[in-house]
Amino acid sequence: MNQVLVEICLRVRDIDATLDFYTKLFDFEVASRREFPEHKFDLIYLNSPGASVQIELTYNYDAEPYVIGNGFSHLGVTADDLEKMHEICKASPYETGELKGLAGGAPSYFFVTDPDGYRIEVKRKH
Repeated sequence: MNQVLVEICLRVRDIDATLDFYTKLFDFEVASRREFPEHKFDLIYLNSPGASVQIELTYNYDAEPYVIGNGFSHLGVTADDLEKMHEICKASPYETGELKGLAGGAPSYFFVTDPDGYRIEVKRKH
């Protein structure tokens, strides 16, 4: 039996702000959007170029703020030019951490936070 990871679901409160974050700051593209107004939710699927896993954004119309569990840490993406991506994120309205290295090593990653509080680790592409 063969299993393949195909999606990661994030519940979001402000779909427009979230779409701006993932499509304007990163290179994600909307693959599909399914709206269920009679059930008060929408599903938006995002593709990242070259990746086989999608992010599913679930937008519940009347949702209270979500509590991000302490077992979930972050999503990870890579960047060809880490320093340039860091500059772009720092210039954006999103909370962006400093460049860091593992165990005091050379800088190889940083974190940026999306509108719902999910952290994205941006790593140097190897």
